[in-house]
This record gives sequence, structure tokens and C-alpha cells, in this order.
Amino acid sequence: MADLALYPMAPLIRFTLIALYLALVLPLPVLAPQGLQLVMLLAVPLGLVLVLALTSERVELDAEGVRVGHPAWCSWLLRRGWSLSWSQVQGLTPVATSQGGRVYYVRSSGAGQAFLLPQRVARFDEFLAQFAASSGVDTSGIGRISPAWTYRLLALLCALLLAGELLAYLWNATWTQALGLS
Repeated sequence: MADLALYPMAPLIRFTLIALYLALVLPLPVLAPQGLQLVMLLAVPLGLVLVLALTSERVELDAEGVRVGHPAWCSWLLRRGWSLSWSQVQGLTPVATSQGGRVYYVRSSGAGQAFLLPQRVARFDEFLAQFAASSGVDTSGIGRISPAWTYRLLALLCALLLAGELLAYLWNATWTQALGLS
């Protein structure tokens, strides 16, 4: 592998997580007591920036190794991440999750360290093929941490929540104006 291959978070997953945040917090400034509305108005965009940063995690593969981290604009805040040269990759260890899924840890040759294999990246099959070709580790049988339909369903529910919130806000604004309460 001569060039750098970038694998950001899968767009469906990223959109769903951002939409969930917005659906849950957009009503807060309106619903908050009068004294907290300004605080909420300031907190919502700050929280959105944090969610955007968290969902900007990406995986980089090149001839040297694998790196998991965030872009420069937010890496100073989110210092988590890891990198290994291909020679340090020893294998994968599957671990069952409490929700019935399976995650995989990349075992390294250094002091028994293990790092979580990203399973929410775009072009996941391509990522696994390149990881296997470069590391020599068998990745057959590895799938995403959760099926795509779960994120599609959550995205639909978030869209319905956002639409309902918008309709409620417009309905309230219309009646407030009609009754002369503004």
C-alpha cells in the first residue's frame, strides 16, 4: 500500500448521532426556565461542536501502519487514539458486548497492549481487506458492530422527532401570535 487510505466514520452513523443530539437538545432553550434560556442557547452549539468532533474520528492506513484518531481541528481536545506499525500487529481478539454484538481488539507486540478495531468506518469491507493484506491477520468473519438497519431506524426516528419539534414550535408560534400573547 503506497498511498494513505483514510476511513472516516460511516456517513449514516455520523448523521444519525448528530441528528440524535439535535433532536434531544434543540427544544431545551425553549423549554428551559427564563433564567437558563441564554445558558442553553450557548450550550447547544458548544455541544454540537463536541459531537461533530467526536464523530470525526478516522482511520488511516499506509505502508507504515495503522492510525486511529481525529483531524487536527479537534485532536487537541480529543487526545484519544492509537497507532501501530504493521510489524506490531499480532492478531485480533474478539469480545462479546452486553448487547449481543462482538468487538475486536488489535493485539500488539508491546507489553500486551490491545486497541479497539474501528467497526463504524466508511467502506468497512475495503478497510478490513487492506488491514488484512498489510498486517497478515485474518479478518474474515468480522462484521460491523451493529447492522445498518439499526442506524437507519434511529435516523428515521430522529428525523420524525425533529419534524415534530419543528411543527410544535411553528404551531405554538402561530397560536401565540393569533392570540396576541407575544
